[in-house]
Amino acid sequence: MGEILVGTASWTDKSLLSSGWYPKSVDSAEERLKYYATHFPLVEVDSTYYFPPSEKNSELWVERTPKDFTFNIKAFSLLTQHPTKAEALYKDMRRPEGKKNVYPDDLEPKVVDEVWDRFLSALQPLDDAGKLGVLLFQFPPWFTISKKNKAYVLECAKRAAPMKICVELRNETWMEERNVEETLDFLEGHGLPYVCVDMPQGFKSSIPPVVAATSDVAVIRFHGHNADEWESGSVQRRFAYLYSTDELKKWVPKIEKLASEAKKTHILMNNCHADYAQRNAKELAELLR
Repeated sequence: MGEILVGTASWTDKSLLSSGWYPKSVDSAEERLKYYATHFPLVEVDSTYYFPPSEKNSELWVERTPKDFTFNIKAFSLLTQHPTKAEALYKDMRRPEGKKNVYPDDLEPKVVDEVWDRFLSALQPLDDAGKLGVLLFQFPPWFTISKKNKAYVLECAKRAAPMKICVELRNETWMEERNVEETLDFLEGHGLPYVCVDMPQGFKSSIPPVVAATSDVAVIRFHGHNADEWESGSVQRRFAYLYSTDELKKWVPKIEKLASEAKKTHILMNNCHADYAQRNAKELAELLR
């Protein structure tokens, strides 16, 4: 069985900071990351979806964590074809006037290329230190299964190489019964990790909890089951879900099977509300142990 790493999606969520999970004496960015790293070997950085990372931050993350700690990095929204706040782009870049949100097609190709280059360059210190896991490319709900979109997934993988991307899909067409095999074969054929998910069902963005290893790295992200709030627009309400012990126990054999097919398996609790993710990650790690 391959190595299993369990962690959470973020260590600086506002509701986490006010939950009491961190001791009162742990009150700085530096101390919080150091404290988090004493509990978990893996973390997913989601802030990089909203604003590109900086090389300086990567250097600090390297300094503040143990040698064998792993960071997964969520791709900047522009790179996954999500609407991106114009103010989130690098200040010296040309951008359309009067637009609050931009898409890749709104920018000159050379500007998009520059965003890619700077995003990846900022992560180089993590990669050099052996602490970079995978880059999470979570595609939007309107990103359907098609030749064009498959080609874009491969373009992302090529641009990011030798850094490794993993692919999280949010449109039901990819994992409809008639397309499951095609989707998994496509990812496996190109050595790209499929991100297995646990999430509310019944929406256009819903992906069934299919567990499959399509690369030497396997990834599972737990989003909770807050169906009533899934499309509310409130991140806090959407992920305010605490898994029960019984729910986590049902995942143990699935995770073990996945880990038997991959060299490394990354488990991320994304139910980031208060300390729910940390509590569930700790409990799941103990069940797997």
